[in-house]
Amino acid sequence: MVKKILCKASYWNRIIATCKIHSVSRIQILSRNIVHQKKEDDKSTINDYHANKFTSELKEWWEPNGPVKALHAMNLIRIPFIRDGLVQTTESTRTCMPLKNKKILDVGCGGGILSEGLARIGAEVTGLDANNHMVELAQCHASQNEKLPIKPTYFHSTIEDHSMKFPEYYDGVVASEVIEHVNNKELFVKSCVDALKPGGKIFFTTPNRTRFTQVLGIWIAEYVFNIIPKGTHEYQMMVTPTELTIMLERNNCQVEATYGMIYNVLTNRFEFIASQQLLFALQAVKLT
Repeated sequence: MVKKILCKASYWNRIIATCKIHSVSRIQILSRNIVHQKKEDDKSTINDYHANKFTSELKEWWEPNGPVKALHAMNLIRIPFIRDGLVQTTESTRTCMPLKNKKILDVGCGGGILSEGLARIGAEVTGLDANNHMVELAQCHASQNEKLPIKPTYFHSTIEDHSMKFPEYYDGVVASEVIEHVNNKELFVKSCVDALKPGGKIFFTTPNRTRFTQVLGIWIAEYVFNIIPKGTHEYQMMVTPTELTIMLERNNCQVEATYGMIYNVLTNRFEFIASQQLLFALQAVKLT
């Protein structure tokens, strides 16, 4: 009887040991896959989910009161922000084409809302996006817009590929509401700077990674009031002003200005404010 019990115990011990081996093996395989995936992600700035998430809004992209109306409203502050960073003029010397002869790269241009806004005041704009459907929409809309003195040029490409083809080419590089959607932020910033001329300016607008943003900018804005499409942002993918400043300094840039921003849902307007807890705009210059 004792011998049978010992045999059964030995049998179950072997089963448990086998299960443990299989469990460890599965964990090791899963870990290797995660590490491999991270390495793959680090090779590119593109996050496929984020790059394609706005495709469902294509039909209403250019509706001022559509699902991305906040992006339309942001033009009222981000275009002057970029203009004044690139061109310093007095009131008596201002023109309606202040960015004439300025080459600007709009990284993550989407359907062209910012690109067209900059082109209207004279800039030679190149729009870049990883979503081919967005690029086609931007091209189509620009071709039908008779108010544009110079049509933007659009490319379906990554910033790392584009900067290799056009090194130190642009007077200004703009990444508005983009860096929070890319995988390798170090590579993204480096590639943006690589495309910039020495002495050129680089501009970012992006949500700050704070609990305030997580509650107000994601949970409430996306899932309660539907101010922006659900799933637009992921908290862990956001950056702070300090992190972005460090990345720029590593790439021979000096930050010149950082402002907080806030969006008034009732008036559909953005404003610059002192606090950077929710959103911020950053301007830097590439040192010579």
